[in-house]
Amino acid sequence: MSAMLTLEEAQARLLELARPTEVLMQPADELKGPRCLARDIQALRIQPAADLSAMDGYAIAGSGPWRRMGESRAGAPFAGTLSEGQCARISTGAHMPEGSDRVLIQENAKIDGDIVAATELPAQGQHVRRRGFDFGEGDNLLSAGTKVGPAQIALAMSAGHAELPVWSAPRVSVLDSGDELVRDPSRCGPGQIPASNGAMIAAMLQPYAGEVERVGPVPDERAAMVAALDTAERADIIVTSGGASVGDHDHLQDALRDWGADLAFWKVAIKPGKPLLVATRKRAGNPDQIIVGLPGNPVSSFVTCFLFALPLVRANLGDPSPLPKTRPA
Repeated sequence: MSAMLTLEEAQARLLELARPTEVLMQPADELKGPRCLARDIQALRIQPAADLSAMDGYAIAGSGPWRRMGESRAGAPFAGTLSEGQCARISTGAHMPEGSDRVLIQENAKIDGDIVAATELPAQGQHVRRRGFDFGEGDNLLSAGTKVGPAQIALAMSAGHAELPVWSAPRVSVLDSGDELVRDPSRCGPGQIPASNGAMIAAMLQPYAGEVERVGPVPDERAAMVAALDTAERADIIVTSGGASVGDHDHLQDALRDWGADLAFWKVAIKPGKPLLVATRKRAGNPDQIIVGLPGNPVSSFVTCFLFALPLVRANLGDPSPLPKTRPA
C-alpha cells in the first residue's frame, strides 16, 4: 500500500486540477461577491485630468494682494485666465484657473470687498493636486488575479473602465449521503440525525461560487449515489460528504467509477480528515469536473472543506493564492 499524501502534497495535487472556466465582461458598478481579474487593468484616462485644488480658498496669481475675478468650483471651472494680482474663489476638487500657481486656504484669507490678502502666504504649488498625480493614461493599475472589492472597483472606474474582465464563478453541487440523514432537523425519527453537513458546506462555499445546489441526503446505495451524481451534470465542482471510506455502506468510490469518474487520490495523512477523496470526470467541450469527497463526521467535513474544497473553489475563481494563510501570533 502506497504512503498517504501529506496535507501539502494533497493540496498541491488538488489545485493542479483547478481551471477557471470563462472570462466575463461585467459592469464594474454591478459586481457582487468575490471575483478575480482575468487580465491586467490599465488606465484609460489621466487622474486627475487637470490641476485641482486640494482645499477650499482662493486660487492666486502672484504674491498679492489679489482682486477676485470669479469662481472655480467642481464641475464649473473658471473660464478665463488670471494675471498677476488676481484670484478666483475655488472649492476642493475644482480646476485651477489658468495663470494661478497655488491656493490660499480660506482660513488664511483676509477679505475686503473684492480684494483678498493673505495672513500667511502659501508656497508655490501648495494645496494643488497636479494633473496625473494619481495615474497617467496607460499605467498598469491592477494585475490579473487581483481580488475585486470596493477599492478596486472605484480605482478601475476612475481609470475609465465601465466593465471589468473577471473569471466566472464556478457552479458547485453539494451532495451529502447517509441513510440516517434527514433534511429537516425538526423531523428526525429514531436512529436519524439532521443533514447538517450539506448546509455547512454550502454556506462555506456560497460566497465564492456562482451557484450552489444541494443534493440529498442520498441513501447508502450505489445506484442512488450514481443517480444523485447525474443531477450534478452542470456543476464544475462536486463536494460530497460521507461514503468516502471503506465501510460496507460506503459506496462513493464505486459510484464514481460507474459514473465515469477517475480517482485522482484518496487518503491524506491528517486527523481529522484522513479518508478525503478527489476524483475527476471528463466533459466534452468543458473543463473536467472535480469531485471532492469529504468524510461524513461533521468536524472532519468542516476541516477538509476548509483545507481542500474551499481553496479549490477559490482557485477556480482565478484566485492565485487560494490556500489558507498561516500567521504567527
